[in-house]
Amino acid sequence: MRFYSIVIPVYNRPEEIKELLESLTKQTYTNFEVVVVEDGSTDSAEQIVKSFQDQLNIKYFFKENTGQGLSRNFAYERASGDYFIVFDSDCLIPSHYLQAVEDRLNTDYLDAFGGPDRADTSFTPVQKAISYSMTSLFTTGGIRGNKKGVGVFHPRSFNMGISKEVWLRTQGYIITRKGEDIEFSIRIMSYGFKVGLIENAYVYHKRRTSLKQFYKQVHFFGTARINIFRFAPAELKLTHFFPMCFVLYSSLTVLLAALNTSIGLLSFFFLVCYTAAIFIDATLKNNSISIGALSVLAAYTQLWGYGIGFMKEGLNELVSPTRNVMKEMLRKKKESAGE
Repeated sequence: MRFYSIVIPVYNRPEEIKELLESLTKQTYTNFEVVVVEDGSTDSAEQIVKSFQDQLNIKYFFKENTGQGLSRNFAYERASGDYFIVFDSDCLIPSHYLQAVEDRLNTDYLDAFGGPDRADTSFTPVQKAISYSMTSLFTTGGIRGNKKGVGVFHPRSFNMGISKEVWLRTQGYIITRKGEDIEFSIRIMSYGFKVGLIENAYVYHKRRTSLKQFYKQVHFFGTARINIFRFAPAELKLTHFFPMCFVLYSSLTVLLAALNTSIGLLSFFFLVCYTAAIFIDATLKNNSISIGALSVLAAYTQLWGYGIGFMKEGLNELVSPTRNVMKEMLRKKKESAGE
C-alpha cells in the first residue's frame, strides 16, 4: 500500500486550490499527503490550505517566485511519499483517482505516468468547449490522454505521477517554464524508465474561463514547443507544425476566396468541411448545439494562438544565431580596425 505525495504548486489562485483540496477530501484511497507550494503569490492561499488541516494530511510552504517547474522540485525535496503526483491548481480530482493509480501500479508498474483530462458537468459551456478543443482528434491529434492518439504519449504536469526513484535519478525539472513538463517526460524516458498512460486516472481540468484567456495560454504553449526543441531537437515532429500550417492555410484561403479564384473557393470548401466536422463532433459529444458552436471558436482560438506563438518563437530561434554571427563579425571588424 503506497504512500503518495500530492504536489500542488499555486500562484495567486486561492479559490481554485480550495476546490481542488475539497475534491481530495473525497478520495476513497486515503494513504496520501498533500504538499502545497505557494510560488511567491501576492494573493495567498495559506489560510485556505490551513482550513483543511483537520481533513487532510497537508503541508504548506511559501517561497519566492521561480515558476512551476522549480516549485515542483521544491515540493519533491520535502515530500515523504513513495510516489509523487502533481496536479495543476485548476483541477478537480474524482474520488476514485488514487485507487485507480494504485490498482494499475500493482498490476502493471509504471515509473512515471500521465492521465487524461475531462470536462466536469459543473463547467461552463466555454470551459466545456475548451476542454473539447484540447482533447479532440481534430486539433491536438488526440495525444492528451488517448492511447489511439497521434505520436508518443508524454505525461503532462497537470496530471502526472513519478516514483521517488525517478526523482532521485533525474533530480526533477531543469527548466521552470515553457514546456518544462514535456522536457522532463522526455528525459525520464531517456533514463529507461517505464512511462505510460493510466486512462482511468483522469482529472477535471477547468483551464481558462474565456477564449481570450485561452488564446494567451495556447500562444504560450506554441512558444514552449520551440523551447523544448532547444533541449531536445529530435522531439520536434511534423505534427507540431500543424497549427502554424493551419494559420497560413486559412489566411491564404480567405484571401484567395475573396479574390474569387477557383483554387481559393475549393480551399474554402475544405475549410468549411473541417469546421463542420468539429461542430458535429463537439455537438454529439456534448449533446449541445451551443457547445458545438463554441467548440468551433475554441478550436480556431487554439490553432491560431498556438500557431502564432510557434511561428514567433521559431523565427526568434532562426534569427538569434544569425544575430550572434553578425555581432561576432562586427566585433572582429572593430578589433582589426583598432577600435
